[in-house]
Amino acid sequence: MSLTRADIGVWLINLPRDVARRERMTVQLAAMGLDFTLFPAVDGRAREQELRRRADPAAYARNMGSPLLPGKLGVYASHVAVWEALVASPHRAALILEDDVVFHPDFPAALDTALTNDDLWDLVRFNCIRAKMPITQARLGDYRLNAYVGPFTGNACYLVHREVAARLLPGLWPQTRAMDHELNRFFRHDYRQLGLEPWASHPDDGGTSTITGTAFALVKKPKWYRRLPHYRLKVANYFRRFWWLARHGMIRPKVVVRPGGKQR
Repeated sequence: MSLTRADIGVWLINLPRDVARRERMTVQLAAMGLDFTLFPAVDGRAREQELRRRADPAAYARNMGSPLLPGKLGVYASHVAVWEALVASPHRAALILEDDVVFHPDFPAALDTALTNDDLWDLVRFNCIRAKMPITQARLGDYRLNAYVGPFTGNACYLVHREVAARLLPGLWPQTRAMDHELNRFFRHDYRQLGLEPWASHPDDGGTSTITGTAFALVKKPKWYRRLPHYRLKVANYFRRFWWLARHGMIRPKVVVRPGGKQR
């Protein structure tokens, strides 16, 4: 049975001090008729020592090619906590939002399309930072539901099934990557992570991030030769993603063709 908007919870992750972002998101969501639960984001700076005990900073630096910043600790913990809230809720799925999302006019149509066809995905994103080497799995009205052999990152706006969140949660600690990079290891977690294109939203932090600073000023990458383990891992992950998709018949799929969803 497909999902409807009544089946999902909507969570907005927002630091209490980021009032302007919260107000902008509230206006956008109200215009679309989407009620939401405000989730006070975990403040990575205020809780850095506590969160570092649940992380492996050395592994993070090796996997990501950059140090583990307090903001990255907070974002990761926030998403995990929202997943826990979903699992404890009666909702069948969740629309999880960060507070820098800009919704396009077709977002309601894209959301309904994803909900109507929820048998085709375990987690589906409505925007990205990177989405390389797409492979179309389904054509849903005006949209394409894609898997990706290359990196597929960005957690600003996505749907996830409750049972998928419940299954993946125990494997998310300790933190060894950014949350979107951890979820991009679908080959390890064994689930279908897809994107709905054309994208119906995009992230826009105005160049000022509470995580990485203005123009990424807080990100200090080591010399290139110290990042060689990271580069090796990036190349290896292409093969891992390709192999998982191949084993699940998603490299050369029989593309599903369905009409787009309608609001119900």
